Amino acid sequence: MKILLVEDDETAAKVLAQELSTHHYTVEITADGQSGLELAQAFHYDLLVLDIILPKLDGISLCRQLRSQGLQIPILLLSAKNSTSDRVKGLEAGADDYLVKPYELSELIARIQALLRRSKSILPTVLTWEKLQLQLDACQVTYSGKVLHLTPKEYGILELFLRNPRRIFSRSAILDQIWPSGEFPQEEAVSTQIKGLRQKLKAVGMMANLIETIYGLGYRLKELPEDSVCQQVSPEVTHSANLNRVNKPEGEAKVKAIMQQIWGKFKESLAAQIVLFEEAIAQLSNGTLDSELRSSMQAEAHRLIGSLGSFGLPEGSEVAREIEQLLCLESLGDNQARQFADLVKQLKQVVQNQPLTTRKTPDVKVASSCLLIVDDDVVLTEQIEREAIAWGFQVEIAIDPTAARKSISSHLPDVIILDLTFPHSTENGLSLLAELVQQSPQIPVLVLTARNELSDRVEVARLGGNVFLEKPINPTEILKIVTQELHRTQKAEAKILIVDDDRHLLAALSTLLTPWGFQIRTLADPQQFWQTLAVSLPDLLILDIEMPGFSGIELCKVVRSDPHWSELPVLFLSSHNDPEIIHQVFAVGADDYVQKPIVAPELIARILNRLERTRILRRFAEIERN
Repeated sequence: MKILLVEDDETAAKVLAQELSTHHYTVEITADGQSGLELAQAFHYDLLVLDIILPKLDGISLCRQLRSQGLQIPILLLSAKNSTSDRVKGLEAGADDYLVKPYELSELIARIQALLRRSKSILPTVLTWEKLQLQLDACQVTYSGKVLHLTPKEYGILELFLRNPRRIFSRSAILDQIWPSGEFPQEEAVSTQIKGLRQKLKAVGMMANLIETIYGLGYRLKELPEDSVCQQVSPEVTHSANLNRVNKPEGEAKVKAIMQQIWGKFKESLAAQIVLFEEAIAQLSNGTLDSELRSSMQAEAHRLIGSLGSFGLPEGSEVAREIEQLLCLESLGDNQARQFADLVKQLKQVVQNQPLTTRKTPDVKVASSCLLIVDDDVVLTEQIEREAIAWGFQVEIAIDPTAARKSISSHLPDVIILDLTFPHSTENGLSLLAELVQQSPQIPVLVLTARNELSDRVEVARLGGNVFLEKPINPTEILKIVTQELHRTQKAEAKILIVDDDRHLLAALSTLLTPWGFQIRTLADPQQFWQTLAVSLPDLLILDIEMPGFSGIELCKVVRSDPHWSELPVLFLSSHNDPEIIHQVFAVGADDYVQKPIVAPELIARILNRLERTRILRRFAEIERN
């Protein structure tokens, strides 16, 4: 799978890219938001990881633009900003998750795996073909218990075919899926990798040809012979695979060597940063501080928050964060100067005392709504479109009722702005309004017209129009009314089941979420979970971790193992901040994890975001079935 990492901190980007590459992800790095936007628009990626503070285009604006263009690729935001308003802003821009620097690499990998798993619907953790097993969480391939040592390209090609067993891939399609966009190999490179993969499979005893050539078209996974379909992997093979899954010394040694190289380069660059800090200390001792130097130091301190966290130095990240906050003060007096000198001294000590080790990863917005504008006034529609995109909407424009019907048939909008007069059409807006209300009553329709006769207002009301707006009107005012109407008509869309043995918390959550139109069902006794789940038929499940009888992790396993409930969005609420527990949560199939104490705006944004993504995935599934 291919990941685009947009991060201007070169050190943090290298560390993260190296960690991801050990999990067989293809990683591309770019250092500014504008190039990130262009890459995301031009090439296929399975996931975007974005820093928020970026040159040229910030991460939130980048996220918002991609969502406004209809791209539903999973997006994970990374930032040293840890305020609630920043997290809510990121989620409302359309991000699927938000992680604060410094982060544990194990938690980041777990969140990435969860996003990739949910974006492709629920997939097994092991892909099989005959006696071949590809273990996704361990990034390991075995045949009859024998480990295959594959190149990253060979692994990626094998995973691609096992995930898409009936699809034919041309060589150019495989290049797009597996190779980074910065590489420009010939199509023969695909043939070379497939040949190498076939030879390695043959060397471990696979007699059948796993990948068959479809001449003139490309390659696909060969169908299993009938006598192989029901074969089971023996317990000995499973045991061997589990043993191999634990022992990965060769890979860890390679990672450690690369990390040592990156750390050495980082320490060299850090020395130059320390010189800047010491120059500032000297200036402050004389009662002055150059504004350009202050700005430069703020940027360096901000980058250090992420860089030091990447090397397992959370205390260093906290020192860098304090330096950044100190430099944000309007005035720096003698006390602040002494504090600044102490922080720089602490920073040097943290780095000098750091024994570099590689951390092992255990094996284990509301999103934008679609607005359709039906109006032949090009100038006005362009103004509304620009404003709507800024508000986070996806926008479609139709110049007459005929074009509107065509747009609706291909992509059902969430809200419609409709004019009543179309000089170049034999049809007016009232006939389309009557049709829309009859066929799709759940979609709010706002009439925007220069006609202001009482008879028009009465007819719009009689037909079922939601709002009547008279031209001229400011686009900002239009979008305010659109948003209000959209929120009003979207009430009571989702049912949520909350399982927690803390009855006070259940009452508080019910009070918090009910005004948003959710139907809330609470359960304090996890022993009654299965019966309650069957009766309430929720659209989203919220679980605590520690409960008497059954833990939330056990309940999540039960949900994921049942075909009827396997795609139900699951969100955990817990006071735990132990990376291992958080990793377990994502490993059993959770979609999100929110730490107590609960911050209301962030929780609501995450719930709305998860429900929207589920709706989009279901829509895509329906399109594929049809």
